[in-house]
Amino acid sequence: MDIHKNDRAGWLQGPPETCSVQPACVPEPWRLILLGAPGAGKGTQAALLNQQLHACHLSTGDVFRAAKNSPECDLTPAMRSALEYMRHGDLVPDSTVLDLVRERCGCLRCQGGFILDGFPRTLQQAQALSELLAVERVSLTAVINYDLPVSDIVARLGGRLTCEKCKAVFHTAECPPRVAGTCDSCQGRLVRREDDGPESICIRLEAYERSTLPLIQFYKKAGLLLTVAASGTPQEICAKTLTALKAWRTRYLASA
Repeated sequence: MDIHKNDRAGWLQGPPETCSVQPACVPEPWRLILLGAPGAGKGTQAALLNQQLHACHLSTGDVFRAAKNSPECDLTPAMRSALEYMRHGDLVPDSTVLDLVRERCGCLRCQGGFILDGFPRTLQQAQALSELLAVERVSLTAVINYDLPVSDIVARLGGRLTCEKCKAVFHTAECPPRVAGTCDSCQGRLVRREDDGPESICIRLEAYERSTLPLIQFYKKAGLLLTVAASGTPQEICAKTLTALKAWRTRYLASA
């Protein structure tokens, strides 16, 4: 293990685990939520923003994947409940996802900040998160909504490849691996997700629209929504995000 890299143990495994490296306390930590349709690149941008802002990447999807590979005795109550739904092919309900996040509220208080990816997904989750953050006396910096045309989403997801081991993301056309079928970082096997087929993509986009439009309006009304065009290379999108965040914080400080 790279001792200089935070392994997110407190997030992935839940209490009482602690991360191998605690991020440095910063005067104004970035506390962000990333929104965007499937294929908009939230996970990729979260990883890039983590490198630039040094805020922890907190992905609920990563927690679910970690739970699948964890011994039963190591599972927290919320993780155990989530796995039961997943084993039956059911969606994990809001109440269980919220319990999972509550178990990890220490990560939300992290003095290095956080980048939430994959949560909240519904208006109910967003409202519950706002209540939880208020109790923890933690304020969000911004909610970034990555916007991408449907045609671009279909093309992006159709060529996406994910490493089975480290979850790094590649693309057959836009970001191919150096060796076909093999991850550049850990040499793990690259696979195409089952839900990245054309029919599955359309179903996922429809579900996203239904659940997320109220979510976007919720954060827009709260004055936290920041929309970024998700076109271009991952590095270009990250650069646009950082520029928008810098301008966002400047305006906030000027009005404070």
